[in-house]
Amino acid sequence: MPVRKPSTERQRRLGAELRRMREHVGMAINEAATLHRTDRTTVSNTESARSGVSGDRVRVWASNYCCPDPRYVDALEAMARERGSNWWGEFRDAVPSYMLDLVELEHHAVALRHVQITHLPGLLQHEDYARAVFGEAVPPLTSAAMDLQVDFRMRRRRLLDRTDPPDCSFLLHEAALRMLFGDRSVVRRQLEALLEHSERDSVTLRVIPFTAGGFPSAGSSTMYASGPVGQLDTVQIDVPNGVTFLDSETHLTNYRAVLDRMETRSLEPKRSRDFIRKVLHEL
Repeated sequence: MPVRKPSTERQRRLGAELRRMREHVGMAINEAATLHRTDRTTVSNTESARSGVSGDRVRVWASNYCCPDPRYVDALEAMARERGSNWWGEFRDAVPSYMLDLVELEHHAVALRHVQITHLPGLLQHEDYARAVFGEAVPPLTSAAMDLQVDFRMRRRRLLDRTDPPDCSFLLHEAALRMLFGDRSVVRRQLEALLEHSERDSVTLRVIPFTAGGFPSAGSSTMYASGPVGQLDTVQIDVPNGVTFLDSETHLTNYRAVLDRMETRSLEPKRSRDFIRKVLHEL
């Protein structure tokens, strides 16, 4: 296949999984190219996502690597067969590429685990609250850029309205509930919206109160996206200049442990809703 335009995080992940599959059986690129009846450049470009790969080729390569997990191979083939545009394509030249990668990750996930410390999750944000959050951007956004960012976030939120939404678990620190983005009326509407979201079958909210004390990763916001198979899980972390995506086995294991420990410090869902109502009444 010809060299493609800049690849997405999901396309890079597919190539990385093919590379891991090859490395797992201890096969060099030249050896793999001979086995696949292709050339070294094709293997290299496919693994680095510089060129695309067909679903049929994924199956052939997986068979050549003697991959024993049919569900894993099926998931990789589905990734390779994805075609057509999605709603976020409308924003391709308007928002940073990492935001498009984030939305694509959410779209394909079967489950999401979020941790938010100082502001509420984008998927749960009320429009006025989102506008107040973007109002703190440095450098300041123009009016047009502000409208675009808010529109993108509201479109992203529709994930929860799908007939088959991913199971979403949100760990919210008390600091995020009490931080005043906008005036008190904006925060009140946001907390009311939060309580409404908590009634969705696909949404679980748990609050970590100040009294719970310290916990791992207290300084960052994290999302753990579960793929159709465990090997395709991804961790996304907010950093000052954007987001970072992690998918090594070690990272996935460590972050599952981190999230599990944080969850033990949180209130169970019913007490969390009562806690949110308490904060709402204090505003």
